[in-house]
Amino acid sequence: MMKLIILLVIIGLAAGCAKNHNTVPHVDLERFMGDWYVIAILPNIIEKNAVNGIESYVLKADGSIGITYRFRKGSPDGKEKVLTPRAKVYNKSTGAEWRVQMFKPFWYPYLVIDLAEDYRYTVIGEPNRKYVWVMSRTPEISESDYADILANLVKEGYKTDKLVKMPQIW
Repeated sequence: MMKLIILLVIIGLAAGCAKNHNTVPHVDLERFMGDWYVIAILPNIIEKNAVNGIESYVLKADGSIGITYRFRKGSPDGKEKVLTPRAKVYNKSTGAEWRVQMFKPFWYPYLVIDLAEDYRYTVIGEPNRKYVWVMSRTPEISESDYADILANLVKEGYKTDKLVKMPQIW
């Protein structure tokens, strides 16, 4: 168990120290709040075989952000998983860089790396580029928006060949 904790600390520190990560110039946090359908991900162990993912954000009075992430395992009728990490805005001048706490005491970088001007889609990344979440205000995204997102991810150094679309079956 101690080795796992040490590994997580090293990964967190490495991610936090990584350079050359770009974020959007500005996020209107109040406008960003609400529900986002997860369209595609670079898979991780928690979201393996996830379906109908929705990430919801709530701006709290203290400036922190409440997150609720719901998805089903395997199918729309599969077991529901609910995650409730905490978040805080790390870069207050842009609102585009957060820290998210899934497990105490570790805070992980959470970067808004792409955001449609009308807030119809967003892309969340992290400095080491191993994980990414493409999200939309609706369960579907246009092919042209998705193609633009993929092109931007490639420019930013993400491996889009490993990107997996999350089924949104309602």
